[in-house]
Amino acid sequence: MNLIDAYRYLAALEQHRHFGRAAAACHITQPALSNALRALEEHYEVAIVRRGRLYEGLTPEGDQVLATAHRVLHEQELLLQELRGSADAPRGRLVIGTVPTAMPIAARFAARLVERHPGLLPQVRSLSSQEIEQGLDALALDLGLGYTERASARLQKIPQYVERYYLLQRGKKPARTLRFGAPLTWADAARRPLAMLSPEMHNRVILDAVFGEIGASVQPVIETNSVLALLVAVQAGSVAAVLPGALVSTVAMQGGLEALPLIQPDTLTPIGLMTAIGARPSRALFAALALAQDEAWLAHARAHSGALAAAA
Repeated sequence: MNLIDAYRYLAALEQHRHFGRAAAACHITQPALSNALRALEEHYEVAIVRRGRLYEGLTPEGDQVLATAHRVLHEQELLLQELRGSADAPRGRLVIGTVPTAMPIAARFAARLVERHPGLLPQVRSLSSQEIEQGLDALALDLGLGYTERASARLQKIPQYVERYYLLQRGKKPARTLRFGAPLTWADAARRPLAMLSPEMHNRVILDAVFGEIGASVQPVIETNSVLALLVAVQAGSVAAVLPGALVSTVAMQGGLEALPLIQPDTLTPIGLMTAIGARPSRALFAALALAQDEAWLAHARAHSGALAAAA
């Protein structure tokens, strides 16, 4: 049994939570993945995977093995980056977890990073705030992008931009690109038919808190855990959506839509990159942290996330 490979398969299984998808991600067959995990169980003489017709999670002992797997894989990646690259020309993988509403900025960050360091391979994953913290603590993630106000004190935070909110809806006048309209109050937005993220998403928690603060009761007409579904619903129908500027920016060239800046209250949410305090950083992470504090990058992030109407 190759212990490193078995650890990699176990980490993939927990990430994808499906035997077939984990096997595909590791470029092996599903029987090969299952056999490697059974060999790992025999090696440690404990049950690691709770098996049923579908993947049902890990046993408590499996969680312990997974924690070790993440540490070993992290150290292996550090060594590979030391051997294959240099401080000026880093090579290797950088795993970034991002909350869904910040995905456009995370993708821009990854693109800028590769432009600066072609030897790097960023992997950008859409995760909840809790999953990001857990991933950073377990060393399964190198970097997180999300809500810094709610982040644990165990994490180092690098501010990136401030999230502002807009009501996105179909425009009343034809236009070739996204049109910015006059500011709208949150109370007026509450009276529109809204598509919203589902209640377990932190963005929904933020919006519910603002509506609650002004005494508005909102019953969405569509709920989803997909930001893409929100955008498509607005484009395809008569619903509107309250979205942060980072998402609104992705439809800047989309005709027939308009974005109204939301006011009263003027809601601002800090978004930042996060890393685990005390974890030994890889060369890839050093490069990412340097970019995260670069003024040209920060200006680019702000231009595609904040006061979009003023920039338009």
